[in-house]
Amino acid sequence: MNLENISHTATSEVTLILCAFALLLLALHGRRRAPGVPVPPGPRPWPIVGNFLQMEEQVHLSLTNLRVQYGDVFQVKMGSLVVVVLSGYTTIKEALVRQGDAFAGRPDLYTFSAVANGTSMTFSEKYGEAWVLHKKICKNALRTFSQTEPKDSNASCLLEERICVEAIDMVETLKAQGEEFGDSGIDPVQLLVTSVANVVCTLCFGKRYSHNDKEFLTIVHINNEVLRLFAAGNLADFFPIFRYLPSPSLRKMVEFINRMNNFMERNIMEHLVNFDTNCIRDITDALIAMCEDRQEDKESAVLSNSQIVHSVIDIFGAGFDTIITGLQWSLLYLIKFPNIQDKIVQEIDNQVGMDRLPQFKDRPNMPYTEAFINEVFRHASYMPFTIPHCTTENITLNGYFIPKDTCVFINQYQVNHDIEIWDDPESFRPERFLTLSGHLNKSLTEKVMIFGMGIRRCLGDNIARLEMFVFLTTLLHRLHIENVPGQELDLSSTFGLTMKPRPYRIKIIPRN
Repeated sequence: MNLENISHTATSEVTLILCAFALLLLALHGRRRAPGVPVPPGPRPWPIVGNFLQMEEQVHLSLTNLRVQYGDVFQVKMGSLVVVVLSGYTTIKEALVRQGDAFAGRPDLYTFSAVANGTSMTFSEKYGEAWVLHKKICKNALRTFSQTEPKDSNASCLLEERICVEAIDMVETLKAQGEEFGDSGIDPVQLLVTSVANVVCTLCFGKRYSHNDKEFLTIVHINNEVLRLFAAGNLADFFPIFRYLPSPSLRKMVEFINRMNNFMERNIMEHLVNFDTNCIRDITDALIAMCEDRQEDKESAVLSNSQIVHSVIDIFGAGFDTIITGLQWSLLYLIKFPNIQDKIVQEIDNQVGMDRLPQFKDRPNMPYTEAFINEVFRHASYMPFTIPHCTTENITLNGYFIPKDTCVFINQYQVNHDIEIWDDPESFRPERFLTLSGHLNKSLTEKVMIFGMGIRRCLGDNIARLEMFVFLTTLLHRLHIENVPGQELDLSSTFGLTMKPRPYRIKIIPRN
């Protein structure tokens, strides 16, 4: 190599070093905090693994205990990922509502990119004008569908009609199974899963399936597996090196998601072919109606066909596991505390009577039943965290500096068990939500965290509450459920994206 080449190489290397240094300075400038503003406190991380080994199996309990020592805003290191944990109702409201734009992002987690190829509104779509428009369209579509006239009943809307049909079918199946199995009881989970899944299918696609339909059961199984794999977490989210190593669980998740996408796409393409603006059959039709002027792959598009697919997938997932898990816990509490079941039945008899079935219109007149559902949400706290948030800008919260692009965990479990809000939080007591006059204390129900808060709050929370109300009241209108002889009931759960109760059986007795 001659002197000129050596000089040229050295110059190139110096240029690269200077460029890298300049980029580093820019990055540091972007994360620079104001003088005197500290970063959140937290336990000292270990090399490489961070605070992973300090987390016990019940992660929500570990983080709730750390709050006692470090306060409502603290940070932990999960592998190479810095996570700020927010606790306390006031602090979380300050972050997600008053400074909502700053906490409305989603972290760039490796597993999130697998959902809908990284374009899921729920998991990974970047917060900005496009996301706000996407959410508005989905919200309007849900509202349009909930206001659509019913087809064959005196229900208030198509949404109510579809939910009531599945609730009645579930109750009749439970009754038949109860007669078959008697005192040995039944495990209600499979029937709850297929019944709620049918609600979601009728809401999304305008069709219901036989509980034994192979395609239907396959989709139910796939959705369960995707949620299970998500709950298990993936090391690639916390240790980037694992992104380059074979991961059977991640490969299986991507395979399941692709199969789910194919099922959705087939149903949605059928809707696009048969769409009639004067006949809204389901949420997919409502979405298409909102986007009639869309053009695929054009900047002026409202929602492309592929985005409609992903929107329906988000709605399908949101309306599935949350409600199933809520019903599982509800039945467990009803057989654990039979006196509570008696009070709900009394309210049903007083407000509904035996000549008709419960409807949406009954909900405001049944405060004890509403109190029970809110106490299930609070006590079980089966969604201990929201889907992780991410800061969209440098922000100061409670006097601590949080840089842009920081992953943020919202500890819903801690809020639901905060002794500063709830008297004796470990006790299951629906009466806590009632005023002295017997009305629902809405200022207290608003503090129950299950669907998130602020900009990223779950779109379908109102539908989920209505669905749980109709399923529970229809069941108790027709049936009495109780514990099977000799069964010890356990209110503990296993940690996950949604925390399930341990298996149990119920005895079914028809009401005369």
